[in-house]
Amino acid sequence: MEIEDWLGADNQIGIDIWQKKYCYNGETFDHWLDRVSNDDPALREMIAQKKFLFGGRILANRGLHKTGLKVTLSNCYVVTPPEDSIESIFECAGKLARTFSYGGGVGIDLSNLAPRGAKINNTASETSGAVSFTDLYSMVTGLIGQHGRRGALMLTLSCEHPDLEEFMSVKTDVNRVTKANMSIRMSDEFMECVVGKRTYRQKFERPETGDAVVKDLNAYEFFKKLCYANWDYGEPGCLYWDRISNWNLLSEVPEYSYAGTNPCAEEPLPAGGSCLLGSINLSVFVKDGKFDEEDFRKTVSICVRGLNDVLDEGLPLHPLQEQKDSVRDWRQIGLGIMGLADMLIKLGIRYGSKESMDFCHKLGFVMADAAIRESAVMAKEVGKFPKCNAELIMASPFFAENTSPETRDLVAKHGLRNSQLLTIAPTGTLSTMIGVSGGIEPIYAVHYERRTVSLSDKDDFYKVYTPVVKEYMDANGVTDDSKLPPFVVTAQNLDYKERLNLQGAWQMHIDASISSTVNLPNEIPESEVYDLYIYAWQMGCKGVTVFRDGCKRLGILTPKEKEEKAKKEKEGAVPDSNVNGRRKRGFVDNVADDVVGKKRKLVTGCGSLHCTAFFDPQSGELLEAYLNKGSTGGCNNFMIGLSRMISLAARSGCEVNSIVDQLKSCGSCPSYAVRNYTRHDTSKGACCPTAVGWALIDMHQEMQREIRGISVETERSEKAKSGNPPVNPCPKCGEELQFQGGCNICKSCGWTKCD
Repeated sequence: MEIEDWLGADNQIGIDIWQKKYCYNGETFDHWLDRVSNDDPALREMIAQKKFLFGGRILANRGLHKTGLKVTLSNCYVVTPPEDSIESIFECAGKLARTFSYGGGVGIDLSNLAPRGAKINNTASETSGAVSFTDLYSMVTGLIGQHGRRGALMLTLSCEHPDLEEFMSVKTDVNRVTKANMSIRMSDEFMECVVGKRTYRQKFERPETGDAVVKDLNAYEFFKKLCYANWDYGEPGCLYWDRISNWNLLSEVPEYSYAGTNPCAEEPLPAGGSCLLGSINLSVFVKDGKFDEEDFRKTVSICVRGLNDVLDEGLPLHPLQEQKDSVRDWRQIGLGIMGLADMLIKLGIRYGSKESMDFCHKLGFVMADAAIRESAVMAKEVGKFPKCNAELIMASPFFAENTSPETRDLVAKHGLRNSQLLTIAPTGTLSTMIGVSGGIEPIYAVHYERRTVSLSDKDDFYKVYTPVVKEYMDANGVTDDSKLPPFVVTAQNLDYKERLNLQGAWQMHIDASISSTVNLPNEIPESEVYDLYIYAWQMGCKGVTVFRDGCKRLGILTPKEKEEKAKKEKEGAVPDSNVNGRRKRGFVDNVADDVVGKKRKLVTGCGSLHCTAFFDPQSGELLEAYLNKGSTGGCNNFMIGLSRMISLAARSGCEVNSIVDQLKSCGSCPSYAVRNYTRHDTSKGACCPTAVGWALIDMHQEMQREIRGISVETERSEKAKSGNPPVNPCPKCGEELQFQGGCNICKSCGWTKCD
């Protein structure tokens, strides 16, 4: 089988994702299947049928330790929280860096650190507080590379901590803690004080000195500020900690406690904890309008065994000893789902309706019961997890709610192989690769608008439908998406209560947690964010965050602001200066009457650099290149000189590859290296000339595709259509990112921060 057979020859995004993220050293697709499944025929077949996919670290790294690479197979880690000492704080930073270097994402809870102003016995006399160290851990995250990406970090703080208000406001400064997600651990007592508009007492005791810092907080007023911060900036999220602690298989085990969550919050874990991920594609099980429950149950069993095999294989590969010890003792796995929204559309059920809740309750029970049963069968065959106490597990409310009598008998006799089994991750990259909805999320949109760049006088925009919608339209002869039935809903038109109804239904059957981001329209009032968080708590969700279109975290403009800004820029623009379109006579001297222009914005060691190139519309060959700097883009005379030399060479008959070869031989620039190390935003290259060379090659290749009649389909936001650069560009392809499932996701190339 070839990758095109698996994903479809027209799924270029999916093919690119597989080639760039998961294919190792040019291996064939069949070799990849063998490596990832470890030659397990049942597992191999499920992956080939797109019924199941391991998490990204497994798809990328399984088997590579045999080549000598230092890799992990786990996506999720929670390091032991730092204690209230400078040694422990920086030791935690070291653990963070080491884990990132192996490719894992990390959660750190800061609740053990003393609040601002607490007395300490050193020259500072009082501590700078727990929140001051968020910048340290964010900086470490930004410094450690992970094969072309940065690490992912979650920072949490308990509502009991006196620095809570300061923690809540960190992200209102868009330049602070840019490399971490932040969430607050909310207790039921705190939430009851919010609803009852009562005072909540925060307290921090320092064992070393016997001192206590006590603060009385107006819970309701604080929560309103929190909701406004979420409305305006999208963070921090809420973790309903009592629900996390009380709704799992180990809730009755006295020695067990959660220390934090992974970056997307779907995995609460103990100190040093780690978890492997894998997701079942629910949409595949809909056959002739009905869900194949028996096939689904069998698939759950195979997946539980598959994840346990990976756990054993990966045990010696964890970066830290505390992680190896925790995994050995507790054996957490995280089996989840994707394609939920696709499944419901195929079944003709509206996402968030009572019918969908009833169906998901039934399906969730099947999944939980099958997973627990298979773990018990494995305990019989190879032994239970070392700290397993079957009697206490069976006493947990979660176990009682999610097991059949047959399963209970098996657990009573043999215990369990795993202490944690189920989770729902965002699956941003995985779901984009195979073309289904991610995690528990509704489909983001019915269609996306893409642009065909051609040699015509105008650009052609057309709709590219979400795969499940296109499948429905083709099967039912629907040609106008306005005629789609009411059960086809999207994140853009779904009421938040419907969204949370389904999350609450699934949470009843998931012993870990669910990564959840509720997308909100720009015009939603901030008061509804308050209602949303209260409703999520009341529905039994373990955590939730919101993302309002146009919030300040990404600087996204509203449609009205986009129109006004585009108008202003148009008034001050040079006539006929739009890129990617036909240039008219007289725009540039000494160039053919009718040429095609393209433009790239580069980021160098000195700042922004704009590279504009003009090509022959018939041959597609380079004719001219012009460079100009932004406000801090370096030496203008250098730009002019290099522009002239490139243009002279092009007009003299030098091929663009020969020109670029010379530019790439210029070595590295210290300012370029420093900026790349500290800010990680530089364009491809090691100095200005090499960056220009890469840009010229990119534009030339694009031009050649157009000459041969191959469409260049590039997803554009409304802002990009007006000629403005994306406000939140993908670090891989530069297109606009979308915020789904707690992650920034690129629908053009498939990049996501969370995988």
